[in-house]
Amino acid sequence: MDRSGEHEPTGFSTIVDLSRVTKNYETPAGEFVALDDLDLQIVEGELVAIVGKSGSGKSTLLNLMTAIDHPSRGDVTVAGTELHELTENEAARWRGRNVGLIFQFFQLLPTLTAVENILLPMDFVGRFSKSERRGRALELLRRVGIEDQADKLPTQLSGGQQQRVAIARSLANDPPLIVADEPTGNLDSKTSDAIVSLFEQLAEAGSTVVMVTHDHDIADRMPRRVELADGVIVADSMVGARPVGN
Repeated sequence: MDRSGEHEPTGFSTIVDLSRVTKNYETPAGEFVALDDLDLQIVEGELVAIVGKSGSGKSTLLNLMTAIDHPSRGDVTVAGTELHELTENEAARWRGRNVGLIFQFFQLLPTLTAVENILLPMDFVGRFSKSERRGRALELLRRVGIEDQADKLPTQLSGGQQQRVAIARSLANDPPLIVADEPTGNLDSKTSDAIVSLFEQLAEAGSTVVMVTHDHDIADRMPRRVELADGVIVADSMVGARPVGN
């Protein structure tokens, strides 16, 4: 049974729900506990910063939240799907429809233009008709402020422009969840500020954005900040969080 159905408006106020999640890894030195009996809920439209030192469990948390990995124990439900029950193939299909991934080093395909990089996930998932896709890709580039760069290769773009393309690509299939792993770590402070402002705009428009960052100034701008240490949540602070849907 394929449990990775296309994203439709679910009506759930909670989009991410991790319940009593533990993740263990076997190492030559013995068992390593990356996450330890962790509970975390994120509602639709939230903009959340995940912070913590290296080895605190941030990457593991993102991997579980995006069905890249499975918990050793506990339940992970995102956008109404129980991720811990998906097979690898089901998880890949679910991820293509439900998660927009953004990385520190952009991960654009160098032989494709900006617009072609955005078309690729649409071609893979088939959520939009072929006649719709280029227009949608151009609209997403317009939304992030670089429609005029549509036909340039990544090597012809600045770092900030490449990250904007990556953000537009993450929105290609209209996913309910945007996950960004150190998205400003390779950018100067001015460009980083512009990228964070773009995430704020996405959240204001109703997207749910979860961002891992080492930058405390950026984390302090987020309406919600979740801090990890040794695989557990040691702080979860809300600062002017918006009602769902605003």
